[in-house]
Amino acid sequence: MFEVIPAIDLRGGKVVQLVQGVPGSEMVSIDDYLGVAESFVSQGARWLHIIDLDGALAGNRKNAHIVEDIIKKFNVRTEVGGGIRDYETARCLLGLGVTRVILGTAAIRDPELVSRLSADFGSGAVMVSLDSRKGEVLVEGWKESSGKSTIQMGKLFEKMGAGSILYTNVDVEGLLKGVDESPVRSLASAVKIPVIASGGITALSDVVKIKEAGAAGVVIGSALYKHHFTLRDAISIIS
Repeated sequence: MFEVIPAIDLRGGKVVQLVQGVPGSEMVSIDDYLGVAESFVSQGARWLHIIDLDGALAGNRKNAHIVEDIIKKFNVRTEVGGGIRDYETARCLLGLGVTRVILGTAAIRDPELVSRLSADFGSGAVMVSLDSRKGEVLVEGWKESSGKSTIQMGKLFEKMGAGSILYTNVDVEGLLKGVDESPVRSLASAVKIPVIASGGITALSDVVKIKEAGAAGVVIGSALYKHHFTLRDAISIIS
């Protein structure tokens, strides 16, 4: 089943949406994070995509208590990332009831971490985030290049035991100008594990394009917060 997954990005205790991941570029800032989660769940969300941007950008998981609040309150599957840099942090989150942890920089720096978590908790609990610009994977909150291609990294982490890949096209992320489905199609055809795509979703037609490109799901942020369409509409169009 193709999954439509709403994004809850956290910074400074608020739900935000940044332009191109740049701090200070918030186009959305909402205090009521539980209200945001409740709205998505009420519209039929089967998953929530929760990112601690303070953790991703500075390595300090300031919003950990919010993640815990959401997990405790809602009976929904969650994928959580941002500042998960070691085994213990991942283990703790999985122990709280997170369905799968998202590893970005930590996985690139230490691929064995993916294997260890997969062996201990199952591959389904481990998602690797590949944030890419012009086909090259970025690290450290999009501030540095890894020097590795998206497909190269996708194949590596499939081999290392990751159960899924979160692919974010940084070239179009947060701009609300539509998707580029070509790199999604290339990655999805290069690996056997599910690819969840993110970046550029602006209209319902973009959701359809991502599904037709072979992805197993899509993460949607700004388009929902800026009311381009509702989550319910996005779920309906691919049903």
